[in-house]
Amino acid sequence: MAREDGRPARVATAIRRELGDLITTEVKDPRVSLATVTDVELSDDLGSARVYVSSLDIVAGVDRGPEIVAGLQTASGFLKKRLNARLRLRVIPQLRFYHDTTERNAQALDRLIDDAVAADRLNTDASDSQDEN
Repeated sequence: MAREDGRPARVATAIRRELGDLITTEVKDPRVSLATVTDVELSDDLGSARVYVSSLDIVAGVDRGPEIVAGLQTASGFLKKRLNARLRLRVIPQLRFYHDTTERNAQALDRLIDDAVAADRLNTDASDSQDEN
């Protein structure tokens, strides 16, 4: 594992920033609309990058993650070429895209907690009203 302040971490941060910009401004594939790069993990030799992406449309009923990943895989050659022009690295890593479900999972947990709290309040209110009788 590379040190957090080492070169792989700095390059990963630069790739994340540039990919985020490229995806929003230059990728024309409609499957990729409202996509954001959440994280980039580089191998120690900088030869491959795991790029985690998520949809900004988190309230949509359908999870668009697999669709976004497919669109980005199709555009990976274009993105790699554009990264090379922007970053001037000796070797641009092979880009592999993965769906990041963190935000959607967090919203589902929030809903479960809210539902549990509401149910607990109903039970408490019901038992309080029975105690008064």
